Amino acid sequence: MADSTARTVKDVNPHEFVKAYSAHLKRSGKLFVASQELLLLGNLRISFYQMELPEWVDIVKTARFKELPPYDPDWYYTRAASIARKIYLRQGIGVGGFQKIYGGRQRNGSRPPHFCKSSGAISRNILQQLQKMGIIDVDPKGGRLITSQGRRDLDQVAGRVDVTIA
Repeated sequence: MADSTARTVKDVNPHEFVKAYSAHLKRSGKLFVASQELLLLGNLRISFYQMELPEWVDIVKTARFKELPPYDPDWYYTRAASIARKIYLRQGIGVGGFQKIYGGRQRNGSRPPHFCKSSGAISRNILQQLQKMGIIDVDPKGGRLITSQGRRDLDQVAGRVDVTIA
């Protein structure tokens, strides 16, 4: 693709985009402080919400079928970037949908394996944090949808990702 054309999240490699957006979230500090007052004009008060990392982020497993917590210390940023991308591409996904998306195979020893959902608390916490940041909003029909600010933010990061055509 030429550099003059605008790129969206759909135009770039998903893996590269999630890496870039998680680095953007970490670099911009949007996952640390709860809230900051940015502007106070008369009786107009604008708050800028940022994500806060939960205190359990280092010890929690991502699903019941997992044996250990993630090895990557920045896994929370990666999961938040992945959730934001999935809501960008398919609006209306809720906590139950993300439990199915991030679910996997439950090993049962000598018995056959079965599908098991992932943790709902992690998905719920990330969705609430993204909603406070203004990237997503609640859909009246159910689930979440991306806001115009969130779409602009994700498209800006997608524009910085290198597109390699094989």
